[in-house]
Amino acid sequence: MSNTKPTTPAAPSSSARKRRSRFAQINRIPWIPQKLLQEHGGACEIDSRYRKAQRLLAVWYMRDHGIEPGSADGERASYLASHLSADAADAGLNFHSRELHLLALKELLLMREEDAAVDEDRLLSNPLSSMPLAVNLFGPMALNTKFGSRVLRQLLPDFVHSVQRVVWEHSPGRKDPRYLSDRTAFDLAIHCTTPKGEPGVVYVEVKLSEDLLGPVARWRDRYDEALREVKLYKDPESPTLRSAPIEQLMREHCLATLSVKNGAVPRAVFMAIGPRLNRRVQASFKVYANELLPVDPTDPTRVEFRHFTLEAVIDAIDVAGDRDTADRLWRRYCDFQRVYDAALAVIAPKAAVNETPGPVADSSGAADNEKRPRIASPSAKRASPAHPTNAPEAAETGHD
Repeated sequence: MSNTKPTTPAAPSSSARKRRSRFAQINRIPWIPQKLLQEHGGACEIDSRYRKAQRLLAVWYMRDHGIEPGSADGERASYLASHLSADAADAGLNFHSRELHLLALKELLLMREEDAAVDEDRLLSNPLSSMPLAVNLFGPMALNTKFGSRVLRQLLPDFVHSVQRVVWEHSPGRKDPRYLSDRTAFDLAIHCTTPKGEPGVVYVEVKLSEDLLGPVARWRDRYDEALREVKLYKDPESPTLRSAPIEQLMREHCLATLSVKNGAVPRAVFMAIGPRLNRRVQASFKVYANELLPVDPTDPTRVEFRHFTLEAVIDAIDVAGDRDTADRLWRRYCDFQRVYDAALAVIAPKAAVNETPGPVADSSGAADNEKRPRIASPSAKRASPAHPTNAPEAAETGHD
């Protein structure tokens, strides 16, 4: 298989180019005083700078919505206010609606795939986990595929025409020697119809607060074989592909490619999503993309890698017509202006609040060939909290 002719990702639609986003992101995660974390029950020694901020957003989201945190008794000496109580978890309050809670129970617990690795506590009780994020983000598209089609056509206009169904915690072949002989799986798989009328699948990996420092999967001989078999990489022997931040992306991309080569699906795309300000996640996406050979447009078996910011997906949901879902996702997962304001109030209590961090030219972590940053217009600035400076761009690319 030749991979000698790079392709340029499809340009956004004319309507997307003209429209300005309602959402704007600050340029980096602020330093958070320990006093602020302790005051709100969000102090955790092992948290990265990003995860500290994400934990505060989780605590505030729970308090804003009257969600009861867990208790400190028993074995829960490591209690944090960002963990749901048993009653709150049972009531489905880690999800944004009863319908999404029921979807999670049906698809990720009751009807999970054979041997699927689903952590019930992370799903139902941990608001920092990417599992409930995946449900809150893509669940509305699973429940309403016409709406899902409107969202995915913005993100993957060259691959998705209509969404047919969504499968959760999916693998085309767990422990199957034709694949990776392990339990590698995607957060979800979106079955779709392409603009040419062909069936296809978008395999999705969602990241939230992960620092991607490990541990890595136990290396198998089958991984070495698959790295050569899929013909995706400039150097299948590269140590980078075996490193902690990258190896999961490698396994999932190989799995997606083998699903096409083995005839499980005719065409596929591997899509990764992570918050714009989680620098480790965004850097991992870019480093991984740099390991890939250029895409040959004449090869229908080639599975492209596309990565997006979480902010871009939320914006696409907004454009597709679900303003309420977009607003709730933003406030819960991306409203780091609120963290900045709270931190500033601690270190400078007499200073003016709701000030905005200074802008930078491009701090998105977006791919180099993405050319459409969008800045919120004055009429579109968010009322509460104060509007930040930098709007989220599409932040997606194939690799060159």
